[in-house]
Amino acid sequence: MGRNIRARALMVGIVFGLLICLATPYHNIYLMGTLLGGGHFPLAPFFIFAWLMVLISATARVLRRPPLLTGLELLCAWAIMVVVSGIPYTGLLRTFLVNITAPFQFATTGNRWDEVLHPIMPKGLYPQDPTAVEILWNGLDRGFDMGWWEILSNIPWQAWITPLSWWAVFILLSYLTMLCTVNILSRQWIANERMNFPLLRLPQFMEEVMDQQRLGNFLTDRYLVLGLLVPTLLHTINGLNFYHPQVPAIPTLIPIGPYFPPTGLFAGFAKLRIYFYPAFIGFAFLAARQISLSFWFFYLFGSFIFGILALIGLSVPPAALGVSFGPTLAFPEETQMIGACVVFFLFILWLARFHLAQVLKAAFVPGGEPPRETEWLSLRWSFWGLMLGGCGLVAWCMYFGMGLPMALLVLLAFYMMTIVATRVICQGGIPYFTLTAAPLDAILAFMGSKLFTAQGLLLAAVSQKVLYADLRESLMPSLLHASKVSEQTSRKRLMLLGIVLVILLGLVASFAAMLVLAHRYGMRELNLEWSTTTTVSVYENVQRLLEVPSDARPFVMLFAAIGAAVMLGLIVCYQRFYWWPLHPLGYLATYSSAMRILWFSFFVGWAVNELVLRYGGMGLHRRVRLFFFGLILGDFLMGGIFAGLGVWTGSSYMTMPD
Repeated sequence: MGRNIRARALMVGIVFGLLICLATPYHNIYLMGTLLGGGHFPLAPFFIFAWLMVLISATARVLRRPPLLTGLELLCAWAIMVVVSGIPYTGLLRTFLVNITAPFQFATTGNRWDEVLHPIMPKGLYPQDPTAVEILWNGLDRGFDMGWWEILSNIPWQAWITPLSWWAVFILLSYLTMLCTVNILSRQWIANERMNFPLLRLPQFMEEVMDQQRLGNFLTDRYLVLGLLVPTLLHTINGLNFYHPQVPAIPTLIPIGPYFPPTGLFAGFAKLRIYFYPAFIGFAFLAARQISLSFWFFYLFGSFIFGILALIGLSVPPAALGVSFGPTLAFPEETQMIGACVVFFLFILWLARFHLAQVLKAAFVPGGEPPRETEWLSLRWSFWGLMLGGCGLVAWCMYFGMGLPMALLVLLAFYMMTIVATRVICQGGIPYFTLTAAPLDAILAFMGSKLFTAQGLLLAAVSQKVLYADLRESLMPSLLHASKVSEQTSRKRLMLLGIVLVILLGLVASFAAMLVLAHRYGMRELNLEWSTTTTVSVYENVQRLLEVPSDARPFVMLFAAIGAAVMLGLIVCYQRFYWWPLHPLGYLATYSSAMRILWFSFFVGWAVNELVLRYGGMGLHRRVRLFFFGLILGDFLMGGIFAGLGVWTGSSYMTMPD
């Protein structure tokens, strides 16, 4: 039986979530401070969660009264903050305004965008007033001297209402389908498969010790204190170096590529680096050993592949890749991930085949069963909500010029990649994950671009950039984490209400904060170099495909087929042989840019896990686990402190990667 949560817990989550949405654009993009909402274990929500837990417990102890919020209620509030924390940054707003204004701002006589792109751009999705675009990029006249409310009232809203409204339809329909998809899959992944959630282990443990009134013992445990000291000393010294360069720094980035020969078997190791982030080592320790082993093993093996192909004379030139939209896709060999994702997605469906049959039965047979402990809604409501959202997205795509077959194919590719990434993030415990190949790359590799209309190709590329290309702060993994958290509650509809409200209000707050920031300083003055570069490349790639339509790409298809075969083999071995050491999830992250940062953390986490269990057993493992909790807790507490210090000083030492 689930435990009760009160509405006040959700209000706390919503209020702090909205504050994060309002503060993130200014803090991350203007001040360039430590990211408040980066990845799938964001800084600001956990910092708030930890301090609220300490303050509420201390107050209850001093006043000898029941705590204002229980540990479970604080955990639910944290989950709500996490859900909304990605929207104001990489999850949406970091690139959105650049996305819908770049074709005007960066059109030149040389690139001929006004001839090639402007005629096919749907008018409802782009601002039609050149003055409004100019003001957005250059800022309002004397905007520096205006207050925030004055800027808000001086924004030329008549130019923005139409495009923002149409994009809001796309975004809300996408979020609806994600919400319903998570509700449908939650029973299978959480209850049936008993999926591990490494990123939730520390917050759930803190919730337990608070409700058991053992928070003091937890915070004074010697293993935890030792873990806290590592990131505290590291960031104190490196923070002092940031503000006072005469203080020596402790290196957290060690290039080891130069120690390998540039040619031959180790040619792929030329850019190998060791990154030291204590929190990421903590998450790696909490992941299943089979998964943590697979992540670092496949990353290093992927580097070997480049050397092996070069050694036997089968290197494929990067030009064979053709035009690509992948966030980090650079070589044809990396397109193995296209085939691997397709096969793993089919594996997910195969594992859930009996559950999906139940979903269809519940959808079409009256009087279905009530929601289970992992579900906010009944399967019936979830199925029809998914159908409504999916049909709405198809209609939206068709309205703006995409044909029905391609709309169905593009949206299927979007959701296939997002579901696979959600599984990798939540089961693998990866707080920072990027796709290798974008969904559109898979379609272009096998079908070419000739099946798209000009408007359809542009719409597919731009809508992918809005929500489905960079999944570092995607909504779906955060929703799955919230579903796992709400498993313990009895008032699941109340939790769902809090999630829906924070998403709707968070969208409004995030758009308002970003528009005000841009109109005050001008987009030119903000830290949007990465957003601008990647967005301009999307439009340049669309132009290339319009001018020279592509056919299917043989080399990409070959490597995708190899990736599919490897993934199929891994799945068969994983399912058939209990002693098999490698997990298919590891292969999916082989060429992800996240692994360039995380591979060493997973190596250390796996090695310590193996040694502790082999020589100390579960008893020692439970005690040592607190040390790794300390690494995570200390890293994020120091990140929050330096974020606050950055607001005061105007420059911030970064404790986490961007």
